Parts: sequence; C-alpha cells; structure tokens
Amino acid sequence: MKLSTKTRAVTLSAAFASTLALAACGASNEGGGGTSADASGGQEQLSGTLNGAGASSQQAAVQGWVAGYNAQQPDVTVNYDPVGSGGGREQFLSGGVDFAGSDSPLDEEELTQAEERCGTDGIFELPNYISAIAVVYNLPGVDDLNLSPATLAGIFTGAITTWDDAAIAADNPDATLPSTSITPVHRADDSGTTNNFTQYLSATAPDVWTEEPDGEWPLEGGEAANQTSGMISAVQAGEGAIGYADESQAGDLGVANIGVGGEFVAPSPEGAAAVVEGSELQSGRGEYDFAYDINRTTENPDEYPIVLVSYHIGCISYEDAAQADLVKSFMSYVISSEGQDAAASAAGSSPISDSLREQAQTAVDAITSGS
Repeated sequence: MKLSTKTRAVTLSAAFASTLALAACGASNEGGGGTSADASGGQEQLSGTLNGAGASSQQAAVQGWVAGYNAQQPDVTVNYDPVGSGGGREQFLSGGVDFAGSDSPLDEEELTQAEERCGTDGIFELPNYISAIAVVYNLPGVDDLNLSPATLAGIFTGAITTWDDAAIAADNPDATLPSTSITPVHRADDSGTTNNFTQYLSATAPDVWTEEPDGEWPLEGGEAANQTSGMISAVQAGEGAIGYADESQAGDLGVANIGVGGEFVAPSPEGAAAVVEGSELQSGRGEYDFAYDINRTTENPDEYPIVLVSYHIGCISYEDAAQADLVKSFMSYVISSEGQDAAASAAGSSPISDSLREQAQTAVDAITSGS
C-alpha cells in the first residue's frame, strides 16, 4: 500500500483516513505485480514520496486519483492533507509541500510569494476538478426548494430568518413552508468553497450581498463549521439549517434549485462543466497559469453558476530532479481521461474537457528540474 494521509484533528476523521487508505491498498493489490506493470503502459517506473495539501472538497477525488495512480506507480507514496484551500496554498508557498490543491487560484500577493518559492520559471495552476456547489438544507417536509439569488443572499446575510418568509414563499408558491427558524451555516476555515460561494452572491445579488468575495466568511452570526465534512454534519444536525458544500458530499440532505435565467436549476456535473466552458481565463497571469473567471451571471439554464474549479498548484521548475519527475507523473495521471474518470467515479465531479486537458498538458510537459 502506497498511500498515507497526514491529518490534523480538525481536518480529516480517522474513519475517512482508513477508507482512503483501504481504497488505495485495494487498487494496488488488485493489480498485483504483473497487472501493475501492464497498467503502466510501458512508462518509467518511479519511486519516492509526493506531498500535497489543500482543499477538503478534493478528498474523494484524491482517493480515486491515488488508487488509480498507485496501480501504475506502486512505488510512489502520495500524501495529501485536506487542510483546506487556504492552508494548502500556505503550505505550498512556504515550501512545506510539493503541490497544493485549491478551490481558488492564487491571489496577487500569493503570486509574488510563489515567485520566491518557484523562481522565474513560474508556477502551474491546473483545473483538475470541476464540481457544482450545492446549497444543502435540512427542512423535513420540503423536498423541493427553489431559491433565487437575492433570496439566497438574504438568507446568508441574516436578513431572512424564517422558512416561511415572503421572499422564500415567492420562489416556492406551491410549497407548504414551516415557520422554522433558519440557521445559516458557513465555513469556519479559509475555504475555496466559501470564496466561490461568495463570488456568486456578490455577482448575482450585489444589492443584498455587499461584502467582497473572500475565502474567510466575512459576516458575524450563523453557525461555523470546519471543512466540508463539518459543514455537512452541522446542517444534518439542525432542523432549519442551510449551508453550501461540494455536491458530491450532499448525501441525504435537501439540495436547492437555484434561479438561472428565469428558471430554477439543480446542480449537476453537466451544468458545472458547461459554465466553465463558457468562462474566460484570468488575464495577466503566467504562461502555465490557467486560472478561470467563472461566469456567475449566466442566463443559460443549461449552466449551473455556483461552481468551483479546483486547481493543483505547483512549480514549473523543482530543484530536485526526482521530485520534478514525481510531480510531472502524478499531474499527468490526474488530467488524463483515466484520472478524470477515477475522480468522477469517486467524487461525482465533472471531467475536464478535452480542450482543458490539452491546455493543462502543455504545463505538465514543461515541468522540469532547475538543478
């Protein structure tokens, strides 16, 4: 078994760590020696340890990636600490890990720090995981819930406090809404999911949500929870609670339909992929920095705008040649059709498109050693 998972008490439960480890062992053991060699497709067999940290939303996808990658490279150990996007970027920029997983690209200040870490060859930011952010809720008796952007923003600012509020009723004329108090739940940690969610609120309901988008929740009140698992647990525990999380983690919670172009749209892998395809790259970034400006204000009901694009972030040039080979090898698997299918199977994410894969491959091919 070639997977180990570094954890902190607040980031990953022992139960999940066991599940992740067992999944990786299973993939490796099923292949056996000969099968593993066949799965490699004749590629060079590597050995060593690759360390990453970051978005907890990626944890299910990482399970799929590492299991599939270990079938090809059984002598490589991949560690991933799901500490959250902000923590992952911080660890990468300080040199603590080889790559970061983040639901938000580096900001301007972090790009400056990245040059200190990676040198003038720059960084890569590769979209590797596309997922809808579901608005999850716990409201027995209400199985179908519609929320327009302004109503959703009002709930999370605390302006709308009960489920039978007139604004919610206007979105749901055929529903019987209880007078239950609303408990909005937000992330307590620096979260890429929060950053994407507040980007959506700011873009679509600027008169209601007047705060700047941020990975750290900007308002007082409500309930706070760490990481995706904590968010889901908090909403499950409280009748009347509502939160936001990667769609793949919604479980048995209610999932709201969101107003898009005069219709109400449920989150889906197809809708998430479609809105990214209709978005543009951020300007002024490096040659291999593929950070996107998501079109949050789309009027196309085939597109679901509350979406996160999760990135892997690393250096184009590493001091150690062996480490560069490991990063290059793992990233090649992650963006491959096989790797994307593994993530989709494990996490319900949307595979990146062929055009995004071709784009990312140019960065992977550029990874090298500066020594």
